[in-house]
Amino acid sequence: MAGLQLNDIKKSFGHHAILHGIDLDVGEGEFVVLVGPSGCGKSTLLRLIAGLESASSGQIIIDNDDVTTAPPGDRGIAMVFQSYALYPHMTVAKNLSFGLENLKMNRAEIDQRVMEAARMLAIEPLLDRRPKQLSGGQRQRVAIGRAIVRNPKLFLFDEPLSNLDAALRVQTRGEISRLHKRLGATMVYVTHDQIEAMTMADRIVVLNAGRVEQIGTPLELFAAPANKFVAGFIGSPQMNFFEGTLLCSGPGGVAVEVPGFEVVNLPVEAANAVPGQAVILGVRPSHFELVKDGGANGLAVRFNVDYAESIGTDTYVYGKLEGSETATIAHLSDHVAVEDQSSLSLAVQPQRVHLFDSESSVNLNRATFAG
Repeated sequence: MAGLQLNDIKKSFGHHAILHGIDLDVGEGEFVVLVGPSGCGKSTLLRLIAGLESASSGQIIIDNDDVTTAPPGDRGIAMVFQSYALYPHMTVAKNLSFGLENLKMNRAEIDQRVMEAARMLAIEPLLDRRPKQLSGGQRQRVAIGRAIVRNPKLFLFDEPLSNLDAALRVQTRGEISRLHKRLGATMVYVTHDQIEAMTMADRIVVLNAGRVEQIGTPLELFAAPANKFVAGFIGSPQMNFFEGTLLCSGPGGVAVEVPGFEVVNLPVEAANAVPGQAVILGVRPSHFELVKDGGANGLAVRFNVDYAESIGTDTYVYGKLEGSETATIAHLSDHVAVEDQSSLSLAVQPQRVHLFDSESSVNLNRATFAG
């Protein structure tokens, strides 16, 4: 196992800056996921760690060694690519052993490492096959096995599940998580899929336009997002946002005027809030509750339904709050019979509402959730 430290990493291609000073510490045995939209710089950052690209400035330290200018082969890393990158003319066993053979390793040790990886990944029956005889999931296991046999200090994964269908993605991400626990290895994993990030990571690094927006555990990012970007990116469906105006702020909380909610009193500490400033109210779809028997517990709203989707265990309702023009999603647990163009009574607990500054997008009451 080895730790990873990135100090003020910057990367530019010509005059176009891709990364704007990334700082990150990954502990030994930690599983860290880099997540963000396409073009945010996450794959570029992984390639810099691997030595496939050179940083414009900054420092990369692996296992207390400065490897900023070291070639990939001297960094003690193994990388699993999106495209598998298997040799088509070689058997699975040969694909696993080829890199070790190039290192002139003892034959007995090579065979031992190949068999250990094969058992770990349940690909022993596939060792005599060639890649074209394997399914996508099996090919990905072979690619992971090729990384395991190297016994690296650091595993790097570049969107390894993006070529798999939905069912295989769920299965394979579970296998990678179990593999991490079994090996106790340090892993850095890149994905654009925030569900993968939430289910696999010890910590998540949210990138946006080459900058770190927030680093934290999946629960920290979900419950206490630092800003509107993180709040909208983490969570599925994404958080609903409603424009409003701050009316007053004091020791007991704030009052906000928001179409669809009217005046909302929130028991939050927004120390830097100024009356009259534009704010954004954030409500996660799953935090809307269906009001039953006329008893509203929380902030009551009327929801005008455009249409609904039921998947048996959950119901997603699409429409707008009465008095608001903002497209809104409500996620109701269990199957709920909802007719198109109908109206629902919903409520949300004030302590679950987020408040963002419209100009800076900072979460004004993040401390309330983080505490």
